[in-house]
Amino acid sequence: MNTPHDPLHARNFPTAQEEAEALARSSRYGGPGSSYRLAFTDTEFLLREELRPVRMQLELLKPEMVQAEQGIESTIVIFGSARIHSPEAAERRLQAARDDGDEQAVRRAQMAVQMSAYYDEARRFAALVTERSRTLESPIYVVTGGGPGIMEAGNRGAHEVGGKSIGLNIVLPHEQEPNPFITPELCFQFHYFAMRKMHFVMRSIALVCFPGGFGTLDELFETMTLIQTGKSRRRPILLFGRAFWDKLIDFQHLVDTGMISANDLGLFHYVETAEDAWSRLAEHYGFDATPTETGLFADDI
Repeated sequence: MNTPHDPLHARNFPTAQEEAEALARSSRYGGPGSSYRLAFTDTEFLLREELRPVRMQLELLKPEMVQAEQGIESTIVIFGSARIHSPEAAERRLQAARDDGDEQAVRRAQMAVQMSAYYDEARRFAALVTERSRTLESPIYVVTGGGPGIMEAGNRGAHEVGGKSIGLNIVLPHEQEPNPFITPELCFQFHYFAMRKMHFVMRSIALVCFPGGFGTLDELFETMTLIQTGKSRRRPILLFGRAFWDKLIDFQHLVDTGMISANDLGLFHYVETAEDAWSRLAEHYGFDATPTETGLFADDI
């Protein structure tokens, strides 16, 4: 009769999960204020002020590990306003304002209809990236801030062509509800802005920026600063809608006053359509080149 053998690589110790599940609650020390719980199962302890470095490390590790497990190596970040509506939603708001007879509301709704064109372009661009990168050695995944507006459009475009996309939500008093088009296992929530912004950049091969407010500008300029100062490798930064950006920021004034160098204007490019944006990326990375130019020996060309 054969004697069963122990597995060669069996664990020598139980896992943390097994320990936590097996631990019987103590009737004497199970009440409020007790310190008896395992430290990693004690939420009250983990939320203490002194544990901030641990919580920041967890926010760094969780999205990193999950994306690695999903095989995600390359991403394109789509930034833009949470307040830009889809064309359908913008038209409904306009009609409601007209029905109410509120002239100020009508003017705001008319502007929202005009800005909704960016929603469509973000949606089309995300779909284009997802479809055209499927055959690449390393597919490209769209990543957004996970909220409404332009963020929703990016996740939606990838979802509608059967692709995965990532959402990096942040806990805020408003606008923090994740949109319904993010791949569920790639929908993350952050407490720390710094950790969230780090994850935007870590796997990105490009930043595509649509019109937006303070948050969009913060994310755009932090990325440009990282590249300008050599803290991050150079990668394409595409600004959708030159008319919007020219009116918002006078980059030439920064050059004329010596605040930046003329070469810094090469850190970004203006684009108007999804196809224009993809063409810029394809030119930079050789996506549409022949296999000889994009494969193992591309550096020899």
